[in-house]
Amino acid sequence: MSQILWADDEMELLKPYLIFLREKGYDVISVNNGQDAIDYCASQTPDIVFLDEQMPGLSGIETLQEIKSIRPELPVVMITKSEEEQIMEQAIGQQIADYLIKPVNPSQILMCLKKHIHRKEIVEQETNRTYREEFSDISYMIDTAATLQEFMAIHRTLVKWDLQLSDADSSMREILNQQSKQANAAFTKFITRRYEDWFTQGERPMMSPDLFKKVLFPMLDKGEKVFFVVIDNFRYDQWKVIQPMLSEFFTVTDENMYLSILPTATQYARNAIFSGLMPSQIREMWPDLWVEEEEEEGKNLNEKDLIQTQLDRFRKRYDFSYYKINESDFCEKITKQFRQLRSPLNVVVVNFIDMLSHSRTDSKMMRELMADESAYRSLTQSWFRHSPTLAMFRKIADLGYKIVLTTDHGTIRVNNPVQIIGDKNTNTNLRYKVGKSLNCQDKNIFEIQHPEKVGLPCPNVSSSYMFCTDVDFFAYPNNFNYYAQFYRDTFQHGGISMEEMLIPLITMEPK
Repeated sequence: MSQILWADDEMELLKPYLIFLREKGYDVISVNNGQDAIDYCASQTPDIVFLDEQMPGLSGIETLQEIKSIRPELPVVMITKSEEEQIMEQAIGQQIADYLIKPVNPSQILMCLKKHIHRKEIVEQETNRTYREEFSDISYMIDTAATLQEFMAIHRTLVKWDLQLSDADSSMREILNQQSKQANAAFTKFITRRYEDWFTQGERPMMSPDLFKKVLFPMLDKGEKVFFVVIDNFRYDQWKVIQPMLSEFFTVTDENMYLSILPTATQYARNAIFSGLMPSQIREMWPDLWVEEEEEEGKNLNEKDLIQTQLDRFRKRYDFSYYKINESDFCEKITKQFRQLRSPLNVVVVNFIDMLSHSRTDSKMMRELMADESAYRSLTQSWFRHSPTLAMFRKIADLGYKIVLTTDHGTIRVNNPVQIIGDKNTNTNLRYKVGKSLNCQDKNIFEIQHPEKVGLPCPNVSSSYMFCTDVDFFAYPNNFNYYAQFYRDTFQHGGISMEEMLIPLITMEPK
């Protein structure tokens, strides 16, 4: 039973309200002065307080201050005869939950209770009801999807419900998880049937090598000033949780997605973005800028040079700046330098989320902090709100630059190990393997036996690529159980899933 504490020096006049609320099932405690209300809150925890603004002795504002100092989370509703602006500002400054103007009526009281006591329960019930109604429509979308745009629409819809059901009961969450699994299975079939044809037979959808040519160059050719911000490992659901923070100083003019190439890994996807080439083309045209899988050298150290090769190839004479942010201090430093920028194109790579996902693999504490998808999003949201990255975006808006915000690939939480055998030069990524004599008997694996057909380098004549789908990850037979347990429920990338391949491409302009 929800408990209401009502403080008013004219409680005798409020008896009809008290009777009405008790008949509705509320436990109502009444006091006739501010000090009694404070004393009650010091020893008990009501669900809500109705507080008269004008009482003898302690005023409503003074009582509010004391109650908030004792129980800052307690919702307090101010009831006042006065509509003076100063009183309202004081009450709002002390974080009242709401205010009502006398004379109040029972329906106002009930609405106030629903808003502040029962809101979560009502929202949850309505969300569950609406999702149940839409469930069949989503299933139909999944069953009939035949184009990439339709799968993008499915992914948007599932992310929307994932966000709304984050705090809902487990039965609805489980149904959504099963529907997401069904959608990823359909998406995997779509990709594996069409991926090679996009490179050998027909026009492909917009993919990693196309971003400069199809998005950035048209903006620059119109004389627009652009920041191209690439947040590594950045998924569509993570975009949706940081979007409200950016909406304070940016207007989203285009919320789109594009398709990451395979493998969905930095060495391939991000280098393809900056070069405007498929990985095999980079290796052939710029061998000094390509790093083989087995080499220990960092795989993303040549990004600035790759950008320059693309500008030169398309005869674009734009000056550009390039920054890679791995630490907060460096983010603060370069943000201060932005006021001296004169380049129409400015490229910023932010690596935090990639480090976050890898830290979950390596740290027991981070595993507990990111126990599931909702917690992963929450940590991303908290990082963005409190990091210098948000201040960087604000500065970009102040300077009047448009932003194209995207990523090179997403990530997925894996939990099903599959055995694979390869030689000693096989790469270490858990979602894809490239090497000679790869052997995996799992029927869900997607194998590319002729890498050159899809723009992938072939380290050896007999090299092939294998990709995990769904929530699978590769593990070798040696110490299989140990590695299976160690990597289960970690966030990985490199394979085929909507989370990894359907990634945000957002255009924003400053307000």
